[in-house]
Amino acid sequence: MTTTGFDYGPLLRGDLPAAAARWNGFPKYNFIGGHNAPENIPVDELIAAATRVLKREGPTLATYGLQSGALGYRPLREFLVGKLKRHAGIDCNADEILVTSGSLQALDLVNQILLSPGDTVLVEEASYGGALTRLTRLGVKIVGMKLDEGGIRMDALEQSLKELKGRGVRPKYIYTIPTVQNPTGSILSTERRAELLRIAAAYGVPIFEDECYSDLVWAGTRPAALRGMSRDGGVIHIGSFSKSIAPALRVGYIVAGWDLLSRMLGCKTDAGSGALEQMVLAEYCAPHFDSHIDTLGKALKLKLDVLVDALAEQFGTAAEISYPQGGIFLWLKLPDSVDTSKLTLAAGKEGVAINPGAEWACDAEWGRKRLRICFANPSPDVLREGVAKLAEICHREFGVPLRSANVGRAAS
Repeated sequence: MTTTGFDYGPLLRGDLPAAAARWNGFPKYNFIGGHNAPENIPVDELIAAATRVLKREGPTLATYGLQSGALGYRPLREFLVGKLKRHAGIDCNADEILVTSGSLQALDLVNQILLSPGDTVLVEEASYGGALTRLTRLGVKIVGMKLDEGGIRMDALEQSLKELKGRGVRPKYIYTIPTVQNPTGSILSTERRAELLRIAAAYGVPIFEDECYSDLVWAGTRPAALRGMSRDGGVIHIGSFSKSIAPALRVGYIVAGWDLLSRMLGCKTDAGSGALEQMVLAEYCAPHFDSHIDTLGKALKLKLDVLVDALAEQFGTAAEISYPQGGIFLWLKLPDSVDTSKLTLAAGKEGVAINPGAEWACDAEWGRKRLRICFANPSPDVLREGVAKLAEICHREFGVPLRSANVGRAAS
């Protein structure tokens, strides 16, 4: 298809994001994005589920909402009721769940009903890049919350809220990823969750809980979700099937009261998220979800170990690793002489894609020496080769790592 030559430039809105690049395929060493690995997609079971559910309920595709209403396919919401109770301690009913087109739509819907330009929100100092980008576009003031290896520091959170209250500012929400934090991989303890709920209630600020990675915990039992621990409903909870089943299915969900969901439905302009995806997921997940997650977690843990060993071999002590307790990514810090935004550009030219820390941090300068590596999609061999290539580029551009220092596992 060729362009017409008509110049749309003068007609475009002035506040649009940068134009997207044309698709040229994935890079050879693709260490970005929430991808899964082909071998971890339960293709045969999904085919069987699709066949069963279409034979049984295919005619309901004739109507918007599959005769389940605007909240989404009811059998999927009913599956989520049980899953959330078992896995996260959330006691809800199917009418408190809205199915969305991925967790990104969930983020957008929460923001649409709560945020206006000039509002203030509290966000972990390292956080999901997509959430930070959306807040910036909305003209929202972002206050970063200090993190340590256990997640949000409660003393810093309370101090921030106290200072804001002194200026007459009531934040619209506290955005947190408490279970497999993105990008650090930490899991907030039950004690800190209780303290977070106490502090938020004391200052009258709701919590926006993003649990997109919470199914992928392999280091023991996860704590109850903030939504499950809350007694006053002051937590909006979102989740996704993108990381647990398949990212291309684009199915997420929101757990909240009808007072909020009813407003979100007025903003949800897609006439309902993809019906077939919801039907197939409900049919597949009811008998298979728990066993699939167990298998997937073991596969991810093996890849993580390969990645950590490769980083230790290639970078030695030059790479300080935040060892995750689940998920699909690794957050690491390089020496102060390394600018990971510049490293990303240099590496990209040679087929190595990484996430520079500045894009995942409230303070770009703090994030400058950090980066995120996603390990779910590449094979173990590609992980080893890609890390070696990245070390070669980093040494050439910044003199790090010192080639004689590549010994020992990096500090966690």
